[in-house]
Amino acid sequence: MKTLAELEAIRDKAREKMTIREDNREAIRVIVGMATCGIAAGARPILNAFTSEVSKRNLGNVVVIQTGCIGMCQFEPIVEVLIPGKEKVTYAKMTPEKVARIVADHIVNGNPVMEYTIGKMIK
Repeated sequence: MKTLAELEAIRDKAREKMTIREDNREAIRVIVGMATCGIAAGARPILNAFTSEVSKRNLGNVVVIQTGCIGMCQFEPIVEVLIPGKEKVTYAKMTPEKVARIVADHIVNGNPVMEYTIGKMIK
């Protein structure tokens, strides 16, 4: 870091990453279950993958947040996607590899990835 402009660029990049994790009820919300059962099942890499994918695609209308127990431990890691004006979609047994498809198909294009949803796991 040699100039004030470089320092400001670093600050702006850090702020951009922080806003991805701020709760905003008007934005598309990706909620990752991060209770003990979720973390033990691998929720942290999923949270990181969503944050990274949203940032990489520069999706300013999407926030990635965490919550406690969702109540279905056998289906962890669990992710809920809430798009204002649409029905909540719950994804079960998530992996980081599934994240890019959910972001592309569901969050960007509005088509939930039904084979990853909780409904497919129960049947």
